[in-house]
Amino acid sequence: MSADQTPARSPNRPLSVLRSLLDNAAAGGIVLMAAAALALLVANSPLAGTYAKALHREIGGLSLLHWINDGLMALFFLMVGLEIKREMLDGQLATWSRRILPGAAALGGMIGPSLVYLAVNAGEGGQPRGWAIPAATDIAFALGVLALLGNRVPLSLRVFLTALAIIDDLGAVLVIAFFYTGSLDAPALVGAALAVAALAALNRLGVLRLTPYLLLGALLWVLVLKSGIHATLAGVVLALVIPLRARPGRPDDRRSPLHILEHALQPVVTFLIVPLFGFANAGVAFGGLSFAALADPVPLGAALGLFLGKQLGVFLTAAAVIRAGWADLPAHADWRQLYGVALLCGIGFTMSLFIGLLAFPTDAALQDEVKIGVLLGSVLSALAGAALFRFAPAPPRGDR
Repeated sequence: MSADQTPARSPNRPLSVLRSLLDNAAAGGIVLMAAAALALLVANSPLAGTYAKALHREIGGLSLLHWINDGLMALFFLMVGLEIKREMLDGQLATWSRRILPGAAALGGMIGPSLVYLAVNAGEGGQPRGWAIPAATDIAFALGVLALLGNRVPLSLRVFLTALAIIDDLGAVLVIAFFYTGSLDAPALVGAALAVAALAALNRLGVLRLTPYLLLGALLWVLVLKSGIHATLAGVVLALVIPLRARPGRPDDRRSPLHILEHALQPVVTFLIVPLFGFANAGVAFGGLSFAALADPVPLGAALGLFLGKQLGVFLTAAAVIRAGWADLPAHADWRQLYGVALLCGIGFTMSLFIGLLAFPTDAALQDEVKIGVLLGSVLSALAGAALFRFAPAPPRGDR
């Protein structure tokens, strides 16, 4: 029997875990904002040359930037995978009734921005390869904005946004796997498949020690890096085989390998890795930038995709599901507040920048255009969402 097949959950545990995720992600979002602002400040200061030189310094055959984007971000994707697995099997997304509203909204929130981006980039000079750039919501950044709003946002909408962003991350992972994978190295790919088979065997045999999983996971990362598939996806694959259930006779799931690893990773990823990624990738010099450059297809498509496509995709899809009677409006929330969350879903910082790097891996100019569009669309979405909640009625005290 697999280590994941015996349910043993405390009825109050999933919500408490989600509350912890909300608190940590919100605080991490504020740190991420500071890191992005610092990157912009440094990139437009006399330190710009030192900043660029440091990021391109080679260490062990890879630049520091590559170690951050391909190495440390694998831990980010590992935590994303752990969150997806936990919420899908034993948390707020464990049943179809809980999945349908955030799931439908996440799907609409990926399709809408992609269509807007493609529409802007359909003509001559367009770059349709970047269609997925505005498709993902940055959970840390969005929850950071909600944290700054205090008690004006119902808890039910915070949970809805978190669930939507988790499903959104799953969609982004699939997009990266299927659409942003280059030429493949067959021997490395076979080796990676064998490593995955060994990891699955550990799970099926009920192995609950983390050390074998982590050692095989490190080997998997090396093989995936050499195979041509983006190395960060090794983190997601590893997460899917980490056992969710605790040892027989110990029903407290918080002692399971998945929860132990997730809680160990969460502060490191939230307060170090993601802000470091933001600092390394958000820096763009505005010295030679003109307003006309904002109308180029890539920055305009990314900005409009996040600001317009995301809010329309999320809100209209959620409204259709609610009107059809398949789901209810989140508790103590009204339509205006739901629309405010849809606006905040347009904050697409971390995953959008990451996809932009994959879409244009060798074109520094297009990468800078991606950064400008993502920053513009994310800032507009954050300001519009925050303004709407400032003027919306406060939720009842019991739902704050």
